Amino acid sequence: MSEVPATTPVSSPGLTRGSTPSGDDDDVVDGRVKPGHDLGKAWRIARRSFVVVATVFVLSGAAIAAWVYSLGPLPLEQAKQVSTTVVDRNGKLLRAYAMADGRWRLPVVAQTSVDPGYLNLLLAYEDKRFRAHAGVDPLALGRAAFQLFTRGRIVSGGSTITMQLARLLEPRQQRSVGAKIRQAVRALQLERRLSKDEILDLYLELAPFGGNLEGIRAASLAYFGKEPKRLTLAESALLVALPQSPETRRLDRHPGTARLARDRVLDRMVHEGKVSLDDAAQAKAVPVPRLRKPMPILAPHSADQATSLVKDTPQIRLTLDAGIQKTLESLARDRAAALGPNLSIGIIAVDNESGDVLAHVGSPDYFDDRRAGQVDMTRAVRSPGSTLKPFIYGLAFEDGFVHPDSLIDDRPIRYGSYAPENFDMTFQGTVPVRKALQLSLNVPAIALLDRVGASRLSSRLKQAGARLVLPKDEAPGLAMGLGGVGVTLQDLAQLYAGMARQGSARPLREIMQANGGDDRETLRLMDPVAAWQVGTVLLGTPPPDNAAHNRIAFKTGTSYGYRDAWSVGFDGRMTIGVWVGRPDGAPVPGLVGRTAAAPILFDAFARTGKLPAPLPRAPKGILVSSNAKLPLPLRRFRPLGELIQTGTEQALHIQFPLNGSRIDAAGIAEGTFSALPVKVAGGVLPLTMLVNGVAVGEIDGRRQRLVDPPGPGFVRLTVQDAAGAADTVVVRIQ
Repeated sequence: MSEVPATTPVSSPGLTRGSTPSGDDDDVVDGRVKPGHDLGKAWRIARRSFVVVATVFVLSGAAIAAWVYSLGPLPLEQAKQVSTTVVDRNGKLLRAYAMADGRWRLPVVAQTSVDPGYLNLLLAYEDKRFRAHAGVDPLALGRAAFQLFTRGRIVSGGSTITMQLARLLEPRQQRSVGAKIRQAVRALQLERRLSKDEILDLYLELAPFGGNLEGIRAASLAYFGKEPKRLTLAESALLVALPQSPETRRLDRHPGTARLARDRVLDRMVHEGKVSLDDAAQAKAVPVPRLRKPMPILAPHSADQATSLVKDTPQIRLTLDAGIQKTLESLARDRAAALGPNLSIGIIAVDNESGDVLAHVGSPDYFDDRRAGQVDMTRAVRSPGSTLKPFIYGLAFEDGFVHPDSLIDDRPIRYGSYAPENFDMTFQGTVPVRKALQLSLNVPAIALLDRVGASRLSSRLKQAGARLVLPKDEAPGLAMGLGGVGVTLQDLAQLYAGMARQGSARPLREIMQANGGDDRETLRLMDPVAAWQVGTVLLGTPPPDNAAHNRIAFKTGTSYGYRDAWSVGFDGRMTIGVWVGRPDGAPVPGLVGRTAAAPILFDAFARTGKLPAPLPRAPKGILVSSNAKLPLPLRRFRPLGELIQTGTEQALHIQFPLNGSRIDAAGIAEGTFSALPVKVAGGVLPLTMLVNGVAVGEIDGRRQRLVDPPGPGFVRLTVQDAAGAADTVVVRIQ
């Protein structure tokens, strides 16, 4: 056995001769590890671990960021798609249209259009800390997880309102942890993008309520028939419960399940002290609706017209007043049922001052095929009967050859082959012009129209915005005074509203501009004095039975063959027009404006809920006098050719130009007009010349004068002598 030298080092396990422990050489001395070696090694391990963890963290963050980026932007544009709604001048819903895919989704503003009690109940049940959290509520998630762990089933959800909105924006196919994480991320994005009120509004628009109903407004209208501004506790609890499982709780299929869900909401609110026990018991006793109600459909013809004209607008505001519209629709429905089958009714109400349409009833029932309910009879071209007579009288007053207290003959007369007759086939003899209009006598109206000129009447009505339809290739004639022309109820209402405005018409308006502007121009109908005189005469027209006198200035009309019955009237505030007849134009024996349309007109004024307003005050220049005190030319109307005799003098007569003639007076220099020669015969000197009612000087001893016409168009030339006799002609300068 050999001895080992003392100087020979003992090999450590794992070491060989000439090797050292891992690490720096300085850590080993004579084959032994220095005391600080353990601490340095631990530090190196920690440093390496930190690098690994940091790398994993960075890579995970990058992966999460890439995943979030892959989600894309929030799908808010699709959520902004809502049903087109048509509202009245005050924002009340008239009609809504389903979206292209058949869903009902109506815009909501929670702060103004939803019952506060419902909002409080919704937040208390679904998201107590909605106003405090940033989209995700850790307390709610923790509570839901604890309940799931301790009870083995889902007791309450942890989703916030914002997370539920995220799910509605991006519907999921199944419930999973990944889907919940996605909702949480989207909820955080929503909270950064939108305010709390905007999130709540969007949720209330998108929340499902069964079938094709989305949003609180659609559900409230379909189930309760009302806007969600005023909801009972029972209704609020039901609407809170439905979105949790909209298809299994559909009221029209599973009313029992819906009722149980509603009662659970109430029980929980009682447990949390939000609702008293008595209130909850009363709410539970209320039955749930089992059938859906139809969506509002007021003013369907106006709504259809508006949606055809205004595109890509979620809300269209009309000038209509929902209260008046609903009242007049009910009136038309009741009266149509009383008048008999197949008869339709059109009613239009217009604000005199603005020309805005306040009510538009195109038919008694939009869905009644027997009455052609979808045909808008306010826009149908029909024969107006006698409803144009007031404008004949107005132009006669304007021309100055007749006064309301002038006398006029109602006797048989012939104009070539045309012999007008009165409706009752009788004649009244000599009557005041006022009475002739109030009794709607035909012969005096045609006599005045012959003096005014049918072409001039047609031109003036068209100038005021009315679209007159004549038979093909036919010029305006005397027959248009008794209905021989086509016109719509809307145009008649515009003309009568212009008369109520003292001769200044405005085009009717139903669709309000988005910016609230109004670019309509005022149109001339007749002089203010003439318009006031016509309105005063019509105010005295005998009203229908049991109606008040001197409240409404109105006129009736009946077309040839009893096809159309009309009545149009106005007070100081409003003009209303009524048409009654068959949409197919078939005759209806006994259909007369006075008995069929006038009672509806007076009832319409009464149902607006306002007393008739007085007509405007008389403008300056009104001549108020009895017949005996009128100037001689105004005491009695005389047709053309019948001259006034003044003692032994020759009757005053304008020899040139002839009445109704067309004169080409265009000058050469700068578009001026040549002087128009006027030649007069008879009369007592001095003779005064008037152009359009304005005196321009005297006629010389030769009874001739050159007159400067005011411009192209109709010109009224009048000559008056010293004895008060006068003669007038109307010519057209072109």
